[in-house]
Order: sequence, then C-alpha cells, then structure tokens
Amino acid sequence: MEIIRKTIENDGEYLRQISKEVLFNDDTYKKDIKLLEEFCKNTACFALAAVQIGIPKRIVYLKNTTLDIALEDKNYNEAKVLINPVIISQRGLTKYWESCVSCLDYTGLVYRPYEMIINYYDQYKQLHEEKFEGFGSTVLSHELDHLDGILHMDIAEEVLDIPKAQRGAFRENHPYEIISKTCDYNKKVRKLVK
Repeated sequence: MEIIRKTIENDGEYLRQISKEVLFNDDTYKKDIKLLEEFCKNTACFALAAVQIGIPKRIVYLKNTTLDIALEDKNYNEAKVLINPVIISQRGLTKYWESCVSCLDYTGLVYRPYEMIINYYDQYKQLHEEKFEGFGSTVLSHELDHLDGILHMDIAEEVLDIPKAQRGAFRENHPYEIISKTCDYNKKVRKLVK
C-alpha cells in the first residue's frame, strides 16, 4: 500500500478530524502500525500520528523524543507505539518553535506541558501508564493534538514560514525553553492566551 502524507495544502479538513478509537477485535491496526513505522524510518521527523498518513485512528508512533539526537539521523528510532492514548495529568510549561510534516514550512511558537502522564496500549494490547517529561512531553503533546484534529499552527502564539533548510539556524537562536517544571499547566496556558 502506498503511503500518502496528508498536508494542509490539500488536506486541511481531513487533518482536522477527530481520529477514531482503535478496536482490537479488528487486526487492521497492525498494518497501520507497519505503515507508520515505514514512513517514520524514511522521514526526518520526531513522531507521527496515524491521521497524517491517511489513517484516522488513535495511534501515535514515537521515533525520537530527544533533542540530543539529530532529526536527520534515520537510524535512530525509539519505535514506540501508543494506541488509544489518554492524558491522565499535565503540569509545567515549555515553549518551542514547532514544525510538522503535515504543515509544510509553517513553524509555530507553541506552549506545551513539561510533564504528561498518559495511559495507552501498545501494539501487543498491553496497557501502560507512562510519564513523559521535557522535550518528550512536547513531542507527544503535538501528536495527541493531531488525534483531536488540532494542528500546531492552530494554537501557536506566532506562526512563521521558515523553510526546512533554515529551521536549524532559527532554532539555535530560539531554542526549546522550560518555563516551569511544576506549575498548573492548564491555568498557566489559559493565562498566557488571554
């Protein structure tokens, strides 16, 4: 099956749909995971939500949740699959100039939680509760938004058109920033967006 990346250029409405829960009595989710893995192995990305390649199901593939590994390092792959993820708690606050394989060259300044605790199933139907901190929380939060039809540019404080070739230099001058590790994320974000 050919993998077709969905982008805002042609698929904005599609990308803004709410993804459906995975039903484990239907084995098609296994094929979906293989397609996600194949796309991520061949693409410079941190992670991918299934809807971004035309699979509107609640599946996230995490490839790289650290800034210490070069995004272009296609050999590095955490290969973590999260099915039907649910946020249990969020706290702290970070900001980062995010980009997205679905949003072309649009880079947006987005506030995210420093820490997230989520429940999810893996590809073997095992339930997990896991804490993600720092940049890993940022990556995951971005992908969870995709599952709910939210693009980073929809919630960004500011959006710039920065070609991929220039993004690295821009981020050196505008790095990932931890504002707080412990504040109430929801209260802080509501205050910032007013």
